[in-house]
This record gives sequence, C-alpha cells and structure tokens, in this order.
Amino acid sequence: MTDTSVRTTCCIAGGGPAGVMLGFLLARAGVRVVVLEKHKDFFRDFRGDTIHPSTLQVMHELGLLDEFLKVPHDEVRRLRGLVGDTEVQIADFTHLPTVCKFIALMPQWDFLDFLAEQGKRYPGFDLRMATDATDIVVEGEKVVGLRAQGPDGPIEFRADLVVGADGRHSIVREQAGFAVENIGAPMDVLWMRLSRRASDPEQTGGYMNYGRIFVTLNRGDYWQCAFVIRKGGYDEVHSRGLDALRGEIVRLTPFFADRVAELTDWDQVKLLTVAVDRLTKWWRPGLLCIGDAAHAMSPIGGVGVNVAVQDAIAAGNILAAPLREGRLTTDHLAQVQKRRTFPMKVIQGMQVAVQQHIIDKILSSDQPITAPWTVKLFNWFPFLQRIPARVVGIGVRPEHVRTPPQAPAPAT
Repeated sequence: MTDTSVRTTCCIAGGGPAGVMLGFLLARAGVRVVVLEKHKDFFRDFRGDTIHPSTLQVMHELGLLDEFLKVPHDEVRRLRGLVGDTEVQIADFTHLPTVCKFIALMPQWDFLDFLAEQGKRYPGFDLRMATDATDIVVEGEKVVGLRAQGPDGPIEFRADLVVGADGRHSIVREQAGFAVENIGAPMDVLWMRLSRRASDPEQTGGYMNYGRIFVTLNRGDYWQCAFVIRKGGYDEVHSRGLDALRGEIVRLTPFFADRVAELTDWDQVKLLTVAVDRLTKWWRPGLLCIGDAAHAMSPIGGVGVNVAVQDAIAAGNILAAPLREGRLTTDHLAQVQKRRTFPMKVIQGMQVAVQQHIIDKILSSDQPITAPWTVKLFNWFPFLQRIPARVVGIGVRPEHVRTPPQAPAPAT
C-alpha cells in the first residue's frame, strides 16, 4: 500500500441517504467503513426531503428520535389535492401504527449531517468529502476496491466489499457493467421556491387541472414547489418564457398571484429528469448496489429517500456480521437483493400505475378536468385516506435494525 491507498472493510460510493445510513449502521455494528461523497458538503437544493414515518420509526428504534426531531423540520399529518375545483383529502397519517404519525419535511443536507454526526461516534466510520469515485478495481472476477479523485489527488480504496450508493447516474453500476431495465416515466419536474404568507393554506398538497400538476410543500416561511411537465418538455416550457410559466402557476394556484414575480431567472427553476428503472442484478463478487443506484424511483409519493434508507437497513442487517467476521460471500449479497426486490417492485408498480392512469392523462389535455367519483370516495369515506397513508408512510415490508451496536468512541 502507498500513501495514496487506503485499506478498509467496506467502501461505499455515494453520500446520500442510502450510503450514509449504511455507513453509520455498519460502523455502529463494528465494521470499518469508508463513505465517499464527491461534493465538499451535503448542501444541494431540491433534493428529496420527506422523512416518512417508517424512517422516523427507525430513528426511534436506534434511540435517536428525540435528538433528530430537534433538527428544524415541518410536520405533515395529512395530504390534500385540488382535482379540478374539488378539494380531496388524500392521505391521513394520524392513524398509522408508528411513534410519529406524520411526515417530517427536513432539508436532505440536515438529515445527512445528522446521520454523519452519529456515524462519527464510532471509530470505524470514515466519511471522505470531496472524494469522487471514478472506477472500480477488479482482480480476476472480483471487485476489490474503488479508485477516486480526492481533494489532494487520486486515491485508491481497497475493501472486502464495495457498495454503489451513488444514485441514478451511478458510476459504480456503469463501471460494473450491470444491465438496467428502464421502466419509463411520462414526466419531468421543475422545482422552485415561492414565499409563504400567513393567509396561505396550511396543508402540503397538489393542484391538478388544465393539463398541469403543481405540488406545494409547506416549508414554514416558503413553499417548495414542483411543476410537473411532460417528459422532455423542458425546452418547450423554457421557450415560452418565465411569464408563461408564472401564468400557468397562477392559473392552478391563484393565491400565488401576488408573488410569482419572485421567479426572475431560470436559474431559480431546477429540472429533475424523472427516471424509473432497476438493475436486473444488483451484485457481483465484491460489489453491491443499493438505493437509486439499484432502482431509481419516481418522485410520486416522495418515497425515494425512505426506500433508500430501507435498502441500507436491510443491507446492514444481512452484511454486518459477515463483514466484521471476514466471511462475506456472494450469497449474502444475493440475500440483500432478494430481501428488497419485492418491496421495490411493488412501489415502482404503484408509481407506474399512477403515472399511466392519472398523470399521463392529466398532462395529455389542457382542458379543465373534473374529479372522478373514485377520487371523491376519499372525501365520502374518510377511512379510505388511511390506505395511501399506509403505503406512503410505512411502505411495503418495512425494515427494522437487527444489528446490535458496539460501544461508541468516548466523547472528547
């Protein structure tokens, strides 16, 4: 080994929810782990920041919930939508069998900073910021490490296991040659912020009419907004100009009329290119992909962060002991994929169904729409609101941390 080489037990590419959570859980279980994050900090605007009851339940199980909820956040107990001119209460989280019966809206950088601080309590946790994974290291048929570009130049990490948690544009999965099944999405999303006034509605919600969908997330003193457009339609929207975009926002949400002028530049409007895909195989000897690197999720339901966290928990439960004891095999990697495939396929299937039967139809016509009777059922029979709340808030076969902790490093 040279001074540009590092030996560890597990090297994780990607400092998002899947990567940092897995790094924390493995270090907590006594495994030496290096997490590589290509940026110098976690601050990235318009990333997924909905922390669902399933993730909050995990924080409770870890004994971290009280401290976590001290981080500034907003709490969403119900979701509503305006379909045409009919307001529909879509989901009610207050009946969930969880400690927290709400979604926490928290900037993703705060969530990641919190997890990283918890990881640093354990001697085996090594988070490398501004360190960009560029290639895998292969010997024979086995992946044995990662090459990266660090702040001081090239560096090589040798590890018993490499984990690709570097998102939907994963370098690791590309270098590994994994086959990707593209399921498709009929939409893209424009993210932006608009200020919030005391007279505005309280609830987070969505507005659907005139061939457009506009989602507003209550962030206290501002709204985080998602303007849904047809797949590949950004150039057309851009060519019409900001005035046209502002006009469409006001048409859907008239209460924004007094502040859409806050959008003065296209730099304030961020394009999220929506993808729904999955790997046919998540692993090869010495390598595993999780989170968006294994299966990119649609933003429908805001479940991406929480599915990534669930992947990390499952991987930690299955891999911690074999990694710590030096007996990791490909059977363990296959177990992770087997454990997470069913929940992932169910959620993606639901997202695709919503895309095809609701979103695609709305985006296909610029005419006023009327809420169908099936949607009005949520108002007529409020107990139905518990179904989407359960699917979104808890998910399918939620994971629970099974690995006992080692003692953290003493405070200095």
